[in-house]
Amino acid sequence: MDLTGREIVLGVTGGIAAYKSAEVVSRLRHLGANVHVIMTKNATEFVSPLTFQTLSANQVVTDTFQAPEYWNVEHVALAKRAEIFVIAPATANIMAKMACGIADDMLSTTVLATKAPVLLAPAMNTGMWTAAATQANLKTLQERGIQFVGPDCGILACGDEGAGRMSEPEAIVAAICDRLNARSDLAGMKVLVTAGATRERLDPVRYMTNDSSGKMGFAIVEAARARGAEVTTVYGNVTAQVPAGIRRIQIESAQELYDVMMREAPEQDIIIQAAAVCDYRFEKTAKSKIKKDEGEALTLTLTENPDVAKAVGAIKKKGQTLVGFAAETDNVKKNAVDKLKKKNLDMIVANDVTKPGAGFNVDTNIAALITKDGVEEEPLMTKRELADKILDKIVELRK
Repeated sequence: MDLTGREIVLGVTGGIAAYKSAEVVSRLRHLGANVHVIMTKNATEFVSPLTFQTLSANQVVTDTFQAPEYWNVEHVALAKRAEIFVIAPATANIMAKMACGIADDMLSTTVLATKAPVLLAPAMNTGMWTAAATQANLKTLQERGIQFVGPDCGILACGDEGAGRMSEPEAIVAAICDRLNARSDLAGMKVLVTAGATRERLDPVRYMTNDSSGKMGFAIVEAARARGAEVTTVYGNVTAQVPAGIRRIQIESAQELYDVMMREAPEQDIIIQAAAVCDYRFEKTAKSKIKKDEGEALTLTLTENPDVAKAVGAIKKKGQTLVGFAAETDNVKKNAVDKLKKKNLDMIVANDVTKPGAGFNVDTNIAALITKDGVEEEPLMTKRELADKILDKIVELRK
């Protein structure tokens, strides 16, 4: 996470999430980066340029025609100076401008001129994010090599709940570090990561599932991609934003996951199974909604689902590395070691989901990385940080 002397241009657009960008600048400065901030006129309505000037220790540019600090064409100078160009928050407006090549203010002009990699952290209302125009612009920008971090799901400033919330500053900074300090130790490898929760249908409107958000799995996806891997993610129900720019396969039930894994597993070098799979399904699935019968109890019979991890372990090829997860509440390490052996895994990531900061739907985790050679305890850290710890251990195991 060392950014000493690295040159970063940060664009700030007009959204309520602009206040988070101040922390992004602060974190980058603490890592040693030299940060240059460009603000749109609308952004200055949310946060004062003086805030960013103080935090960055550099002049903040807000106007295409303001006198430059030194004699140069300012937008060209910053475009050339940037080692990475970040826009956070990135509104629907700036995404539309970039997709169409519009350059009508300092920020849009500079980002159009840069040859540096560009990273956007979108932030907008859910309706705006899911609008056909925004999604078309997203696809266009991704095809041009623009990279994204987020947006996350949650309660937005307008009171709506859904996708559109800007990623937290630590996630944005981690994404910047990934791109500036990119490791290539997984280059040329095929990595498959499962994520999220499976669902087992009772009838067309009811199902059994669990609380997995997909955050841990997707953190591993992004870390593996940053290290050069060719990544596939197989995911069930998630609340986290599915990473863009990778191969994605969506499933619902444990049986669907099993079928996909039996097809995909033989082609992979590394398989990391972070999905939370329902161990049981309903013996019978009704074709229409089950109606309540007043005063009568409803008895449901469950039957065991296929053990996906065990099935993958049974067809393990020479040279493959298999990693599983064990989300436990009791006898964590003992249960995890049992799974490691029974499922022919090379490593299992075990965590006690009852611990604060280590359960579902949070951005942090506490885990133990368990192999046949021992246990490595990992303290509370972000899931993105843990993702790299897991990949570091995988690289070590494969040597």
